[in-house]
Amino acid sequence: EVQLVESGGGLAQAGGSLRLSCAASGFTFDDYAIIGWFRQAPGKEREGISCISSSDASTYYAGFVKGRFTISSDNAKNTVYLEMISLKPEDTAVYYCAAVDEYYSDLPCDLRSDEYEYWGQGTQVTVSS
Repeated sequence: EVQLVESGGGLAQAGGSLRLSCAASGFTFDDYAIIGWFRQAPGKEREGISCISSSDASTYYAGFVKGRFTISSDNAKNTVYLEMISLKPEDTAVYYCAAVDEYYSDLPCDLRSDEYEYWGQGTQVTVSS
């Protein structure tokens, strides 16, 4: 059984930083796997933030990230991280990680949620002004 467990969320002040972790079990970070971070704010649709390819650590970011977020992975620990700096109140949302073990595309990874098979339960990030 695949499980994704997010952690590291919490309350931060505007301009602050948080580091989210996504620990995977029952999931192999092999050549065709990708892992993504998504978020959903109250009353809004879920949006993709960033993703990473487990084979070569290629990454992709949504435009709104603008250099504030960094995704990374530690395949030995089956963990993916999302480092967030310069947080803004509009970053307040539930943050989810997602994974799929067989992703075939010319793209390194994907921010479309339909491409992902496994999802974590989410971690709340609240940024105060």
